[in-house]
Amino acid sequence: MDEQNSSTRKYKVYLAVVAILLLILLFWLFIQRSQLLKLVKDKESEKTELQHNLDSLMTEHNKIKVSYGALSDSLRSKDSIIQKNAVEIKKLLDTEWEYNKIRKKLEMLQKVAQGYVRQMDSLYTVNRELTAENDRIRQEVKTEQHRNQNLIKDKEELKEKMNQAAFIKAYDVTASAYKLKSGKTKEELTDKASRAQRIRVSFTIGENPLVPSGKKIVYIRIQRPDKVVVIKSKYDTFTFNGQTIPFSLREDIDYQGKAMNVSVAWTKKDDESAAMKGKYIVTVFADDKEIGAGSFDLK
Repeated sequence: MDEQNSSTRKYKVYLAVVAILLLILLFWLFIQRSQLLKLVKDKESEKTELQHNLDSLMTEHNKIKVSYGALSDSLRSKDSIIQKNAVEIKKLLDTEWEYNKIRKKLEMLQKVAQGYVRQMDSLYTVNRELTAENDRIRQEVKTEQHRNQNLIKDKEELKEKMNQAAFIKAYDVTASAYKLKSGKTKEELTDKASRAQRIRVSFTIGENPLVPSGKKIVYIRIQRPDKVVVIKSKYDTFTFNGQTIPFSLREDIDYQGKAMNVSVAWTKKDDESAAMKGKYIVTVFADDKEIGAGSFDLK
């Protein structure tokens, strides 16, 4: 009986020990499960954080590319590196739990992205400076072109003024009719058309230092009241404004830039009819220009 009780006690002690060990094991498993769940939760949280950081970095990177526009094309190779590393990190986040390794890659990628931004800023600054310089140069060129155009215009206007000024001019153009006496050696002033045998034209060539010195051909046209020009010969013509017109008298002068008086006369032939009554117009030409005019009347 005592042996049986002793065996029973031993069995109960054994069961108690087993129960205690089982409880300890269950508690240990509970602790391990809790730690494992906490580890999984921490890992998931870390993964989410890393994924968020990656997404934020790539979103900011793409915004920078858009904001810099075509300028970002010059750093296309660095952008390819960033894109490639982003894909690799995303793949690691989906397949591996070594987040320290992933974090280091992400930190490296952030440095590359920061370098990309710095280079873009430098390129933007240089491009802005070049653009400003080009605008300044373009404005200077435009200003210089405008100045040159004004100079050319001023030069042309000055040249035109000089061309307009660089010709002789006949002042005080007067014409009078005369009756010839004593074998046509003496002249008697008259205003009668029936007695007029000679027309004397006088004028002064003005001083003009702009006109080159030398021989000048002066043509005088005496126009009757009926608009017909008095001529000596049908061959007495000259060119004016591209047209051939008759002249009454021609006088060659040696012009030296100083004022000089000129007097020429047209004499009627014996077989010509008497002069017309009315107003006669006298016009003086030289160097393809009309340089003076006057008139007289016959009764």
